[in-house]
Amino acid sequence: MARVDDFLDFVGASPTPFHAVQSAIKRLEVAGFKPIQERESWSSTLQPGGKYYLTRNGSSVVAFAIGKKWKSGNPIAMIGAHTDSPTLRLKPVSKKTNSGFLQVGVETYGGGIWHTWFDRDLSIAGRVMVKDAEGNFVQTLVKVDRPIVRIPTLAIHLDRSSEFNPNKETELFPIAGLVAAELNRTGAKPDEKKSEPEVGEESHSEPLRAMTERHHPYIMEIIAEHAGVAVQDVIDFELVLYDTQKPCRGGLNNELIYSARLDNLEMTYCAVLGLIESLSAPSALDDESSIRLVACFDHEEIGSTTAQGAASNLLPAVLRRLSVLPAHESGSEVSYEKVRRESDADISTAYEQTLASSFLISADMAHSINPNYAQKYESDHRPEMNKGTVIKINANARYATSSPGIVLLQEMARKAKPSADAAAGGVPLQFGAGDEDPGSGECAIEYA
Repeated sequence: MARVDDFLDFVGASPTPFHAVQSAIKRLEVAGFKPIQERESWSSTLQPGGKYYLTRNGSSVVAFAIGKKWKSGNPIAMIGAHTDSPTLRLKPVSKKTNSGFLQVGVETYGGGIWHTWFDRDLSIAGRVMVKDAEGNFVQTLVKVDRPIVRIPTLAIHLDRSSEFNPNKETELFPIAGLVAAELNRTGAKPDEKKSEPEVGEESHSEPLRAMTERHHPYIMEIIAEHAGVAVQDVIDFELVLYDTQKPCRGGLNNELIYSARLDNLEMTYCAVLGLIESLSAPSALDDESSIRLVACFDHEEIGSTTAQGAASNLLPAVLRRLSVLPAHESGSEVSYEKVRRESDADISTAYEQTLASSFLISADMAHSINPNYAQKYESDHRPEMNKGTVIKINANARYATSSPGIVLLQEMARKAKPSADAAAGGVPLQFGAGDEDPGSGECAIEYA
């Protein structure tokens, strides 16, 4: 149960990809992983047997451990996951009022089931760009724990339709409060306008409207308070809504997990913890000739084509730099800058050799069968709860699963132990095949 509770803490602390990466980093650093930067040379930093991580945009993270018997062109064992989930993101101009209510303009991110966002206690979280005391622009993360917005459903007396399909532009509008209550708080009058500078008074123009003009002032105050700065020092932000209901265990025997963002924080958590636990023994990397790596990407829900998505150069760039690291004969305290490369060593094709011999497991979530809609699932390929990891297959190659990959995973599952104290080895697997209905394209395990 301790592992379940740790996972629930991980999800609860990670309402955004930025927070998910931060949560992953905390666990990596406790396990001895050191941060590195893409913009720096790694030869003076990386060491045989070393453990490292890097981030891009603060929302994607790559962590790896170098085997002490690694040499250029050797394989890299990889697991990929993603840090993002469908959500509602605040618009650049979110300040709205209507019929005496304060409203917040949002836009949909990803393919969410948007009617499930109605009638929930929602708050805001994300990344905020601020100006510090020295005048530098820095980023900080905020997570407002109390509910501050809600999207109400129309009363049944006013809508007798059998389907609920809200208009995302006009009806998916969170309410943040009452205009009258805000006027009472500030002491302002309904028709009061911002004073103009006097003639001759020094003034300057800004490229964009002030943040307090684009967003409700009280929301700006809350953001500034959580960022630890004055309102005028909040320069910009990327904020989303999240449900303040905490993840928890449920079911008669506490056998279920009730939580948002399981897709795909569960696999992000498992990938990171799997890497960490594979290195728990002090000698774990002594005879290792490969590199163990996990990559958790942002923006999977919108196609992965951004600079920090899985289709970017993030992972290829990391693999290219790792593939040319030379073999060594000395201890792990020596950086690769001081490791002598054999004069006849050919590294011109090291990257291609590493790619050809490496293996990637793309770990995402699979839809377990829903007993209320059992007819929606392909009868012979219905993922079941606690029946094992799902291998997703699609004839039109929506997943990269192949027979060699299935065989390899099968052997891994055969040798694996379900827990550290298990007497017998072996963990179960099962197949899942997406049908032709739209929206069936999620996978638990796929291969490249």
